[in-house]
Amino acid sequence: MPSLFRFLTVVAVIVGIVYGVIFALANFVNPKPREMIVTVPPDKFLKK
Repeated sequence: MPSLFRFLTVVAVIVGIVYGVIFALANFVNPKPREMIVTVPPDKFLKK
């Protein structure tokens, strides 16, 4: 039984670290907005 608790503790710590990294990336990293130009060919407007 102690090995089960040790395994669950290690899994909980790893999940906590991953959650912390995702939280930090979501809140502290700001994406740079940039302009995007997409050319749409005229045949996409034709109804079939």
